[in-house]
Amino acid sequence: MRYKVLGLRTGLKVSALSLGTGMFGRTWGYGAAPDEVRSILEGYVAAGGNLIDTADNYQHGEAERLIGELVSPHRDDFVIASKFSRGAGPSPALARLGNNRKVMVQAVEESLKRLKTDRIDLYFVHMDDGVTPIEEIVRGLDDLVRAGKIVYGGLSNFPAWRVAAGVKAGDARGFSPVAAIQVEYSLLQRTTERELLPMADALGLGVMGWSPMAGGLLTGKYRKGERGRATDLKASVLHDDPARSGPVLDALVAVAEQVGATPGQVAIAWVAAKGVIPVLGPRTRAQLDENLGAAALALDDEHLRRLDEVSAIPLGYPHELNRHPEQRAVMTGNRWEQIDFPGHTVA
Repeated sequence: MRYKVLGLRTGLKVSALSLGTGMFGRTWGYGAAPDEVRSILEGYVAAGGNLIDTADNYQHGEAERLIGELVSPHRDDFVIASKFSRGAGPSPALARLGNNRKVMVQAVEESLKRLKTDRIDLYFVHMDDGVTPIEEIVRGLDDLVRAGKIVYGGLSNFPAWRVAAGVKAGDARGFSPVAAIQVEYSLLQRTTERELLPMADALGLGVMGWSPMAGGLLTGKYRKGERGRATDLKASVLHDDPARSGPVLDALVAVAEQVGATPGQVAIAWVAAKGVIPVLGPRTRAQLDENLGAAALALDDEHLRRLDEVSAIPLGYPHELNRHPEQRAVMTGNRWEQIDFPGHTVA
């Protein structure tokens, strides 16, 4: 297992692959039983993993409870990330939902109990509620840091402008820095590259990428008629468009054959090559063992180029405009001159 520092705003050393726990438990009607969870965790630890990602709503809190039972004897060996805002119960009351300070305080206390720990190492706001002022959010996270309830705060599934506003608001007020973001990222979900990844790079934020195999679509198993999230937990698979996924999967299978790996391993390695920490989501020990094979897989430039090209998306405005030198302009005197950088005038 390789390790990296989580962004430029922390000195936190984490494993290059994170263990996601959305499948820990069966209260959603689909997931892993406790014995299988134990085996998955043991395999991850044996491989050198130390970054466990969970949330209060995963399996309605069961994921956090299972982690707490299994990890507590060696708590300090792990970096535990959790999230709040969607509620832990199957039908949470309105007052338990959202990003506001009341929900934040309630949620962290309940997660600490389930996790059997005195602090959460990395605490994400799970989803933007579109209502709570970003200043309230970053101040709330800072309060939790100062109270010793969490060590670092982060934002998950937020638009880039909200993250940037929160980072700058916190920095200006001397708050504990927003340390990381968590986003969906895979060969079938590259819209993250339009604003979120450049923003994170510019601000020095660590990035964790969930669903690096697009809910299992990029393993190729559904072509073989196998079952999985796409058949048994359809709400978690967001990109099942054969017109787009078909060519991507064809290229993925071809690259996998060339490097002696599985398509899923190549999909995970591609995400890691972009500087993002892939969040694995195994339901079985066998799935974990296969996923971990990506840790030793290094794709060369040609493989990355091929996968980049087949999965490319339009970046949209203003990126498409700014890509063309003849469309760039600088003000000279009292008029605009179009130029071909780095200095050749074309108009």
